[in-house]
Amino acid sequence: MSDERRRELGSTDAPLEDEVAEGFDATVSAGAQRVNRRLRDVVITGLFGGLEVGTGVMAYLGVLHETGSHLLAGLGFSIGFIALMLAHSELFTENFLMPVAAVAAREGTVAQLLRLWIGTLIANLVGGWLFMWLVVAAFPQWRETVLSTGRHYTDGGFSLESVVLAVLAGSTITLMTRMQAGTDSDVAKIVASVAGGFLLAGLSLYHSILDSLLIFGAIDEGADVTYGDWLGWFGPTLLFNVLGGVLLVTALRLVRTKELVQNRRRETAGDRR
Repeated sequence: MSDERRRELGSTDAPLEDEVAEGFDATVSAGAQRVNRRLRDVVITGLFGGLEVGTGVMAYLGVLHETGSHLLAGLGFSIGFIALMLAHSELFTENFLMPVAAVAAREGTVAQLLRLWIGTLIANLVGGWLFMWLVVAAFPQWRETVLSTGRHYTDGGFSLESVVLAVLAGSTITLMTRMQAGTDSDVAKIVASVAGGFLLAGLSLYHSILDSLLIFGAIDEGADVTYGDWLGWFGPTLLFNVLGGVLLVTALRLVRTKELVQNRRRETAGDRR
């Protein structure tokens, strides 16, 4: 179908389908707001993100302790993603699609993107570490569950399997954020949160923030795991989370909306003159 015919059939003059154009505008606008935050706001939002995803980890451990089912525990973990969405906080891994799209559209800079990523990542880990200390102190009966769950990641080493699990984790949470950005319905956003939580936690994908909290819990419980062991696991996991989110989802979305990116760049350049 020609561009002229598409414009005749659609309700906008955008070179792509109306739904794609509207989703792109929402994605870039949300990403621009994120990359243009002050450092203080980045840190506070990230700190809340670490604390609030901790509620999902608490639910995950509670369900796993009672049922032994990782799939049911994954559904419990989705509480954390729902909390993140409704409380307007965020995880580092939620910042692949929208902020990168904003930078591609020249609504932000690479330096701002790196500040957002680094600030959110560190704040997530600090908030998550604090929350897990509270969980371990509050639920001593979960000790064996916490120990076995945390050691699952550090004891496994890195192989092709773990690399792919980390790539899938990055792509899964980025797809979840795209699904949430594609609708104005809170119910639909909650469904996306439940789906993302089920896949990430229920299938034990390698997620740098979520699984770090589980490892922190094991360390707090006295497992023969050190922060050096965690860091050796965390570095590669983080890298492949980024590759999964940026290459498998974000880059392909930007290729799909190439014309819209170019139009947005021209509009941004015109506004700055």
